[in-house]
Amino acid sequence: MPMKSNILTVILHHFIGLSRLVLATSASDQLEAPTIVNDNNFKLLFQIQKKIDDLRANYSGSTVSLADICLKPLSTDCATQSVLQYFQLDPKKHDDLGIDHAKFCFEHYSSEETCLSTFQSPIDPSTILGGFPGSNFTEASAFVITYPVNNKVETTGQENAKAMAWERAYINLVKEEILPMVLAQNLTLSFSSESSIKDELNRESTADAITIVISYIVMFAYISFTLGDRPSRLWALFVSSKVLLGLSGVVLVMLSVLGSMGFFSAVGVKSTLIIMEVIPFLVLAVGVDNMCILVHAVKRQPDGIVLEERISNALVEVGPSITLASLAEVLAFSVSAINPMPATRAFSMFAAMAVLLDFVLQVTAFVALIVYDFRRAEDGRIDCVPCARLKSSTVAGDNGGHQRLHFVARYMKDVHGPILGYRPVKFIVIAVFVGLAFASIAMSTRLQPGLEQKIVLPRDSYLQGYFDDLEKYMKVGPPLYFVVKNFNYSSASENTNQICSINQCNSNSLLNEIARQSLSPETSYIAKPAASWLDDFLIWMSPEAFGCCRKFVNGNYCPPDDQPPCCQLDQDSGSCSSNGACNNCTTCFLHSDLHNGRPSTTQFREKLPWFLDALPSSDCSKGGKGAYSTSLDHSGYENGIIQASAFRTYHTPLNKQTDYVNSLRAARDFSSQMSKDLQMEIFPYSVFHIFFEQYLSVWKTAIMNICVCLGAVFVVCFVVTSSLWASAIILIVLAMIVLDLMGVMAVLGIQLNAISIVNLVMSIGIAVEFCVHITHAFMIGIGDRENRVRQALSTMGASVFSGITLTKLVGVIVLRFAKSEVFVVYYFQMYLALVLIGFLHGLIFLPVVLSLCGPPQKTMKRIEQSQTPPSNEQT
Repeated sequence: MPMKSNILTVILHHFIGLSRLVLATSASDQLEAPTIVNDNNFKLLFQIQKKIDDLRANYSGSTVSLADICLKPLSTDCATQSVLQYFQLDPKKHDDLGIDHAKFCFEHYSSEETCLSTFQSPIDPSTILGGFPGSNFTEASAFVITYPVNNKVETTGQENAKAMAWERAYINLVKEEILPMVLAQNLTLSFSSESSIKDELNRESTADAITIVISYIVMFAYISFTLGDRPSRLWALFVSSKVLLGLSGVVLVMLSVLGSMGFFSAVGVKSTLIIMEVIPFLVLAVGVDNMCILVHAVKRQPDGIVLEERISNALVEVGPSITLASLAEVLAFSVSAINPMPATRAFSMFAAMAVLLDFVLQVTAFVALIVYDFRRAEDGRIDCVPCARLKSSTVAGDNGGHQRLHFVARYMKDVHGPILGYRPVKFIVIAVFVGLAFASIAMSTRLQPGLEQKIVLPRDSYLQGYFDDLEKYMKVGPPLYFVVKNFNYSSASENTNQICSINQCNSNSLLNEIARQSLSPETSYIAKPAASWLDDFLIWMSPEAFGCCRKFVNGNYCPPDDQPPCCQLDQDSGSCSSNGACNNCTTCFLHSDLHNGRPSTTQFREKLPWFLDALPSSDCSKGGKGAYSTSLDHSGYENGIIQASAFRTYHTPLNKQTDYVNSLRAARDFSSQMSKDLQMEIFPYSVFHIFFEQYLSVWKTAIMNICVCLGAVFVVCFVVTSSLWASAIILIVLAMIVLDLMGVMAVLGIQLNAISIVNLVMSIGIAVEFCVHITHAFMIGIGDRENRVRQALSTMGASVFSGITLTKLVGVIVLRFAKSEVFVVYYFQMYLALVLIGFLHGLIFLPVVLSLCGPPQKTMKRIEQSQTPPSNEQT
């Protein structure tokens, strides 16, 4: 029988205004995990606690400890959230009281003074334990220890530098010292810090840099291969190859990307990781298409005319389709720059400029490079070493050597085209592709918004185990705050009873409704009723709470009897003995002083500072210092208005991205309804809201971008071709490609987020390449629709297959070996799907549609009467 083991999970995590370290021990993947609550594990926790307390980090020549950066509500002790707080972080108390005291505190944490933390606050066991069934805390299989850390708003970028220095030292400590301790106890360890995600993302971006470079090198190698010829003699290969031309084309692509980045950097637009990784691939893919199409068009020209005229004829033949495709891509990216999502907007701006610059360089500089390269080949000079040349006899007899392109062209015209010409085949093709489009529409409704954090991290990151443990063992989700703005506490206002939840409060008050929502956590995502400073303040002021709101005869605040100066603190025992200093203290109010149990405006205004400065103790546990010190913005409250006040509860455990999105939506819907019912301004806040707000409207954003890009492509096609017929066919095929891509995303479980929207926008730009060239070649063809389809396939179809499809395919396949999951999912899988879907639509579905209902023939003036359409042997 295998030995059961536990998991020790150490987590350090920052939140807005608060940093958090979670230390969790949990069971391994056993069906019945043993409880973690035992003396040996407590002793291990004390050892780990001591190492963390003793940790010193170096920052600018000075040392930084946890005490220097932690949150201290009472300005004395760190607000550490730990099961060790039931022993006040003192191992001697643990030795004296034993494990039974912790189990006692699980049930009496809010009422027993001996269970209070070092910062005088009760510790909810559901926030420090995990992996327990129901409310059986003693059966927990995980410890969760939280170290809140001050997180300041950065203006210079150095405000949190000390905390970050300590965090990095903490990560090293866990890896080098704590991990061996844990493994020796048959436990496993996972850990994190706020800077961990940032550091791991930086490592991920550098880890896959080699993969990206290899992908580009493979694409360049294939470009050089497909641009060149296959001579009949081996030595002639040194002349007929196009390595230097392909390298020159890649350099032009890089110059266009750098030009785009330089332009937008000059105007103050910052680039993102997506831009740095995707745009070079996009522009290279588009640039490769144009290079192949131009070179192949030149090769198709008759050999009997001069080179300059062949270049001119080639530009007449393919220039319009290249211009049409490039302008469509530029306009599509430009109009999608109106997207409200910053990542998509920035990508669209950079992509539009890069594609435009690439097009300009392709039709100017690259055309000139083609002339020089063809002259080099005609003169028998060696590729990459043009100063050397082979003997004319070595190259003589080689008739161009277009064997590879010759084979593809013959296949397209003699095999591919005739097969698509059969009526049953046409019927099957139309039925299959239309059926796939409708199936994709149905599947795309299953797309889930979000971006799993584990995907964007390297596969070997220590955070992978951390997120697994959070999902498996955490019983409470992130804190959720409901913020009330402009709370009118005056006696003339009903706001107090509209918010509170004690006696005489409205039954539909905010806090009562939050409590009701917590009864249905599966839909509200609220785990428990909210902690209320207002309820505690009203109870603290009540005459029944004799030990709370008290005053001396001179009217000054009088603390409870178990707090100085009312008692004398014994340094040895830690107890507080009465010294009679507060014998003349009286309660702040009598029942007759209050109106229906509520304070007047003056009473509220005068006693609120007392409450927020009152320490909780056994005589009065309702003191607000520490617990509610940051819950109110009481600047200017003297006017009867509290500008903002927060009421804290917790979300249920949020394990999936959909949980985060749905919880945010539920919290906003609830706040909106309460604001309407109570006629007050209420809004929710949790640390993750700022990151997941984009997903509330991600579908709207995606559909808007896709529609705008498709509309822009249609307009450009119509303006350039002057054919509404052809433009409509291109639009329909592009829409089907995008729909099929979204269907594939749903099948593969790819989520809808900024990266996938960028890919969808980019897919329209790349898909244009598969459609526009074939359509243009069909329109300028001669004969009926069937003949023109075969001509388009034998000429432009061969270029689309070898220059567009295969080039992208070899570059995409390399991304499969990336170390990070985000490259495999969002780049390899999506790009591979795009290339295959575009290829199938461009070379199978589109030719069938054109043969059935293609636009009429477009007349084109021939440069020379002797020039005829290429024969089967010409490419």
